[in-house]
Amino acid sequence: MKQNITLLDGAVGTNLWKLAEENGAEKVPVWQYNVTHPEFVRELCRRFIDAGSRQILANTFSANRQTVARYKDFDVSDVIMRGVRIAKEETAGKDVTVSLSVGPLMQMLEPWGDMTADEARGMFAEMIAAGTAAGADSITLQTFIDLDMIRIAAEEAVKSGLPVYAMMSFEKVGRTIMGNSVEDFIAAMEEIGVSAVGMNCTLGPDLAEPVMRQFCGKTKLPLVFKPNAGKPITAPDGTTAAAYSAEDFVRDVLPALDYVDYVGGCCGAEPSYIKLLGEKIKQNA
Repeated sequence: MKQNITLLDGAVGTNLWKLAEENGAEKVPVWQYNVTHPEFVRELCRRFIDAGSRQILANTFSANRQTVARYKDFDVSDVIMRGVRIAKEETAGKDVTVSLSVGPLMQMLEPWGDMTADEARGMFAEMIAAGTAAGADSITLQTFIDLDMIRIAAEEAVKSGLPVYAMMSFEKVGRTIMGNSVEDFIAAMEEIGVSAVGMNCTLGPDLAEPVMRQFCGKTKLPLVFKPNAGKPITAPDGTTAAAYSAEDFVRDVLPALDYVDYVGGCCGAEPSYIKLLGEKIKQNA
């Protein structure tokens, strides 16, 4: 096992929706909870910190101008600054950092869609400026499927002077659904000067690990791995179960601990998954 692996957090969105359901709150885009239910966001931050996460994401993933503008009474900068500040308050005095979470935009870039590169650049710059002003320690670009879009986001992110972790979502064939390869991604990110590269989302750890392994030997940048824990599976009797139990998730992530530098989980990965993963890391350190 590689030494000095940094334990990240798990899912933000699915866990916040679970907290909302448990408390009788409406299921809405989770960035809204920074304003309407900050107690949910605080609680999730605390749970990941208690589970051993050394870096947690601010609840800002899709809080860009395209999505926020669809709802009145919300402002991009306010939503993002609240998300970062909540996380910073919960990590105060602890050996835990906060990363601004930035995801892809809803529209496709030209020529596949109607959005220009300049429009995308402006939206990413707005998010990053707010997150930086609120005190984010780093920036995490995640769940991108279009190399051109993450290139724009990364160019804006490195201007902040903060560490930038860049992840794309790959299919099991080793390419994004837009056809971008691991090699294409690495080359672009190295040229821009990000701090680490890797993959998140889309696949569970058993299918994601072979793709993550493709990063080995192709870059000297640190590697980041945050696979999914899967969507809940509904049985005929109406009961639900996780696609991957915490034990299954950790077992399938373990091979990656020989070469990754940062590890956590994405959709469906609850704090219990992260806690168990951290225990395995400590046992094999």
